[in-house]
Amino acid sequence: MRPESARTLVERGRPATGSTPRVGVLVPWANRTVEEELPQLCRSAAIFHYARLVPEHRGTALDDQFLGELRAAVPGALEQLKQLPLDGVFVACTSAGFTATDDDIASPATAFDALVASLLELRATHVVVLTPYPHTMVILEAAAFARNGIHVLGGAGLGRDDQFCDVTRAEVQNLVRDIPPTVLASAHALVLSCTAWPTINLLTDLEEELQIPVISSNLAMAIQASRLTPGGQT
Repeated sequence: MRPESARTLVERGRPATGSTPRVGVLVPWANRTVEEELPQLCRSAAIFHYARLVPEHRGTALDDQFLGELRAAVPGALEQLKQLPLDGVFVACTSAGFTATDDDIASPATAFDALVASLLELRATHVVVLTPYPHTMVILEAAAFARNGIHVLGGAGLGRDDQFCDVTRAEVQNLVRDIPPTVLASAHALVLSCTAWPTINLLTDLEEELQIPVISSNLAMAIQASRLTPGGQT
């Protein structure tokens, strides 16, 4: 039997009534992909309200300073949204999630948290992870997945520390081709990790090619947003 498509999980969580959850999304300030992809992926299963996360040093390169200051900017971004009746909030940065300590982000959930929750719902405990990040970040993410009961069979990155929104379709496809077929054959799902690189137009094609669920960070947030209860707590 063919595995369930990751995109069908959004439909499963769609509210049965006319009430739709409202979701706050805290977006890294140079990320222009989240606002484009989330509404398309969620397909009216949630309404999104956005605020920007601006690091104090005004940089965009992925390093410890950027990630630390991005997490430090969460309270200020939440303040921008405090007058809205939100049912949940996501920090739309995967790397800020898997590099965080217990004290860094107690709430709200991150894109990495959404990935973990969605993979467990798919019962995908053995995955391949692709990302635009440097190799050191791939290793950190694999370790974070392992702590959550998800084993990374293989992983690869583009080696970028910036300009993730400019990643091309061909670059992502080349990453897939670099993974040994035997590793892909053993995987329960393929993860396209990072909210900033454009992957929405690859999800269906890759699922058809690989015959396993393919889930991106933005799709994972769409899935988890669709599960929020309208009128719930932020």
